[in-house]
Amino acid sequence: MLIHRRACNPHAYNVRMVFKADVCIRGAGIVGRTLALLLARERLRVALVTSPAPDAPPDDAPLDAAGHGDVRAYALNAASRALLESLRCWPAPLDATPVLEMRVQGDRQGALRFSATAQGVQALGWIVDVPALERLLIEATGFQAGIAQVPQAVAAPLTVVCEGRASQSRAELGVDFEVTRYPHQAIATRLECELPHGQTARQWFTPEGEILAFLPLGGPYGRKVAVVWSVMRERAAALMALDGAAFAEALLQISGAELGPLRECARRASWPLQVAQASHWVGQMPQRPQECFALAGDAAHAMHPLAGQGLNVGLGDVAELARVLAARQAWRGVADLRVLRHYERARKLPWLRMKMATDGLQQLFAHPAPAIARLRNWGLLAFDRCGPVKSYLAQLAMENSGHTL
Repeated sequence: MLIHRRACNPHAYNVRMVFKADVCIRGAGIVGRTLALLLARERLRVALVTSPAPDAPPDDAPLDAAGHGDVRAYALNAASRALLESLRCWPAPLDATPVLEMRVQGDRQGALRFSATAQGVQALGWIVDVPALERLLIEATGFQAGIAQVPQAVAAPLTVVCEGRASQSRAELGVDFEVTRYPHQAIATRLECELPHGQTARQWFTPEGEILAFLPLGGPYGRKVAVVWSVMRERAAALMALDGAAFAEALLQISGAELGPLRECARRASWPLQVAQASHWVGQMPQRPQECFALAGDAAHAMHPLAGQGLNVGLGDVAELARVLAARQAWRGVADLRVLRHYERARKLPWLRMKMATDGLQQLFAHPAPAIARLRNWGLLAFDRCGPVKSYLAQLAMENSGHTL
């Protein structure tokens, strides 16, 4: 396929410049654009499909009812930061707040704390404002000569699908997507707090099986937090219908007023929670066996957001895919299934590890039995006192995406 692009404008096309793609990336969210930059750095020619698939917003991130992206925030670890910094796409300090401490409160007296100081690291992670990160990636891909931004998919030796959980391309490729739906709905918003967040991420597990997280925003001295609240589906509709004051009051009760009075400062978003996995992540294109495909990010897998690791795993996917393509033998093309299967094998273990951890925690805290409640809260206290095990698991969380530059 020949793609014609004007040199002065990466979004416009004519016959003056001919561009033949080695890789077509379907999905221009954070994962797709990061992959495009990584592949262009390896001198591969990339066609990046910028129009979202029907019913699948780029990056599969929640939007509010009016389509605004102001409620979106991601927890990124050190490996993801290093990857984005290598592409010169790490946001400014006010848009990437370091997390120096994490506090987890069980549904009784169980509690758990992690601190960057105890782990000997600069930060446990960073809470990144999504619109700020997207702007940097859009600008970088727009000025990269090896990337042509196209309105629809084009033929290429390799197609990579980064469209998110609702990917239409994955269905067209005949790949099954095994989905287990949780009986919970996520609600996201932002709050302005009376007290500074102190660069602390907070999480509460309630006796009703709900999970509430406050993620610090606005830099070290900020007073805003991103909220992700997992509630039963039948309760979600009622909460979404509350006015701002009543909704903030409900959050105040669960959080124990740790940050003082709260004021909602963004529209709410809501989406169903699920754990899912594609049957296979690489393969040959239907009717075109000389071409291959790969899935990455939420198009390949989805997990519960309670650990905040979804984007870290997705960035790990594209970092590994770029690495195996760069390391392939000179006589192998990008559509070599042996090469692509190296990628699939390398990424399935980190994904399964995070899936088991997040699903296990969700099931444990959703169990209503009083005996289980006592056991899990005792476990939190015991875990908090066990320094070596605690440090080991904290290190896994900080590096779970498993990618290298």
